Amino acid sequence: QVELVESGGGLVQAGGSLRLSCTASGSIFRLNAMAWYRQAPGERRELVATITSDGSTNYADSVKGRFTISRDNAKNTVYLQMNSLKPEDTAVYTCNMPPGIGVGNIWGQGTQVTVSS
Repeated sequence: QVELVESGGGLVQAGGSLRLSCTASGSIFRLNAMAWYRQAPGERRELVATITSDGSTNYADSVKGRFTISRDNAKNTVYLQMNSLKPEDTAVYTCNMPPGIGVGNIWGQGTQVTVSS
């Protein structure tokens, strides 16, 4: 069973940057797409960014030009670089390995990102 462990959340002032990391166990990371989601209090979970196994990316309109998703298959890790952060980016960010090769829908535990104004 694949496990995902996130790190890198925290408190940052508006305009600042954070980088989230999500490391997967096992040997199938390189074969599968990855995604970052976020959920603010009282809000629905929102898909933030996705990256395919070959590195193609997509972003929510709300983060285009500010966030970058990337992956390092040698380290079994996906990253979310977040720049020009806004208070409305405050949420719990969770990484996800969607159903794919040798895996079901796997979620990390989430990491809190708080952006102060």
